[in-house]
Amino acid sequence: MEVAHTLRDGIAWSVQDQVARITLSRPERANAIDLPTALAFSEAIEVCLRAQPRVLVLDAIGPIFCAGGDIQSFAQAGPKLLQLVADILEPLLPAYRRLASAPCPVVTVVSGPFGGAGLGLALVGDVVLASTTVKLRTGYAALGLSPDVGASYFLARRVGAMRAQRWLMASQPVSAEECLAAGAVDALYPPEQLAAAADEWVQRLRQAAPQSMAAIKRLTANQNLPLADYLALEREMLENCAQTQDAQEGIAAFLAKRPPRFQGH
Repeated sequence: MEVAHTLRDGIAWSVQDQVARITLSRPERANAIDLPTALAFSEAIEVCLRAQPRVLVLDAIGPIFCAGGDIQSFAQAGPKLLQLVADILEPLLPAYRRLASAPCPVVTVVSGPFGGAGLGLALVGDVVLASTTVKLRTGYAALGLSPDVGASYFLARRVGAMRAQRWLMASQPVSAEECLAAGAVDALYPPEQLAAAADEWVQRLRQAAPQSMAAIKRLTANQNLPLADYLALEREMLENCAQTQDAQEGIAAFLAKRPPRFQGH
């Protein structure tokens, strides 16, 4: 299912050749999230996932990937800040959960500095590719606020709970090299090479067997299950995959020493 390019309230989205792409397109405001942007982002996730893509890409235009929440709109809200926060999160969190649990691989392309809720958007990716120009700054403690939109969850999952706590409390910039060393991002590329590197990843994942990708994501998301339950889930996933034509194709390709041609069946 194809989805025509749509741009609304700082978010662009489309689905072409089984690749969904959601782009933060509000560079004049550092791709910060306000209420209209949250509504548009939520719709983009819903529309793109409904198209059942083989891969979903989340990227941004401009020198900053995402500065987090729109502080100017927070300031304008004054004593009504609580209501504004609730209005933003009401549509955004259910959509974000759908993105985080998408059966297809999610690739985030972090082209510049990111902070606040931008951490949640960047680190939700199964593969996080970043420019050497990135800096991570959590930002919440500096504002007297607490993390949201998955920022603390995915930061802790990637870099460990205590390191994440330290970064969140200190609210100091973290360099691209430190992000890579800690596991916050998976790879760094010079800015001029990032788009090509991301496209290589997207094409590799687009050619994978969708049910295999979905099973891998479900298994790695359920590491806290008791062993007996986890082994049962592993068995269920393997039996489901074994029934697909893609499994037959993968086995035949392996024996023939040729690349598999998975069709998603």
